[in-house]
Amino acid sequence: MNNPVRTPNYGTAQAAQYDAGLRSHMLGVFRNMGIGLVITGLVAAFIGNTPVLAAAIFGTPLKWVAIFAPLAFVFFFSFRIEKMTTAGARMAFWAFSAVMGVSLASIFLVFTGGSIAQAFFSAAVMFLAMALWGYTTGRDLTKMGSFLMMGLIGILVAMVVNIFIGSSALQMVVSILGVVIFTGLTAWDTQRIKSEYFVYAGHEMAQKMQVMGALSLYLNFVNLFQMLLHLTGERE
Repeated sequence: MNNPVRTPNYGTAQAAQYDAGLRSHMLGVFRNMGIGLVITGLVAAFIGNTPVLAAAIFGTPLKWVAIFAPLAFVFFFSFRIEKMTTAGARMAFWAFSAVMGVSLASIFLVFTGGSIAQAFFSAAVMFLAMALWGYTTGRDLTKMGSFLMMGLIGILVAMVVNIFIGSSALQMVVSILGVVIFTGLTAWDTQRIKSEYFVYAGHEMAQKMQVMGALSLYLNFVNLFQMLLHLTGERE
């Protein structure tokens, strides 16, 4: 198939300006994502290595707030993004990143530091490879994205169910499928974000789309990391 994302048929100078704008847009997406990951990592490490805080959250009913609060933030973003200012959307994303850090702090209570680092770097390599492919491929990934989104709904339901039943076999299946789905979604989301730049270039909404794009890629990376950790992580 032809690439669905093409540089508009401008003159040489305009095409160069478009390409520069696209690069700036994508760098903005990854910059926001990177800041979000740093916030998440710092919050998770601080809580996970502070026994009093970890016990206060994960040894009490507050653990349910920590588990489901990130999902509530995602819904909040989806419904409110158009009414937010760009600065408001960016601050909300960083607040979400901190909340996700609280949720992820539990991994420090379950897995060894070495296995956490190994899963993180493995996820980073896979994520970067798929993001690069999604950015450069001439293949239209729209149909693949629709299939992956259906798979995502399925594993989200399975994950929620497994919170209550605690099946190791179901966790294994979810983790394997999750690695496949989130690597694929990384490529699809990257191509989608690139395509959206053509629609919103020159408008204020483009700045907000940087934040929403960062959120999408951030979620892909964090979930890919968690799936790999559950598959390969060594428990304490």
